[in-house]
Amino acid sequence: MANATPNAKGMQETTGSVADKAKDVASNVADKAKDYASHAADKTKDFASHAADKTKDFASQAADKAKDLGRSAANAADTATAKVGSGVETVADRLRDKAPREGMVHDAAFKVADTLEKGGRYLQEEGLSGMADDLTGVIRRNPIPAVLIGIGIGYLIAHALRR
Repeated sequence: MANATPNAKGMQETTGSVADKAKDVASNVADKAKDYASHAADKTKDFASHAADKTKDFASQAADKAKDLGRSAANAADTATAKVGSGVETVADRLRDKAPREGMVHDAAFKVADTLEKGGRYLQEEGLSGMADDLTGVIRRNPIPAVLIGIGIGYLIAHALRR
């Protein structure tokens, strides 16, 4: 039995050293797992940040393009409005040329021509944006008639579409 005790003691030492080694290995594995998880989290954050930046850049570019298209459309509309205004002034000039030189028809034709000329100049000078500003001002000064006119126009459009 005296021999059994030293053997048991050696087994305990061996078991203790194996347990220590197992703890060290487990600790190393845990540390490596933490490092890997941290690295993966950093990579994920970087990817998400990069994706967010790309998305912001794309959205900004899209907004800039939309603004440019809007400006181009507004410029084209203003140019077209100015051309219409010029055409209206030309019609006014032709009306004056073709109208009789005397009488009530002459007076009426010249009044219509003057009104057309003023309208043409207004279209040329103000454009669509000026017209929109003026319309907004009229609606603000006269809200109830504006609503009634809107209802009337809506009724007429609905009636025309039913046919």
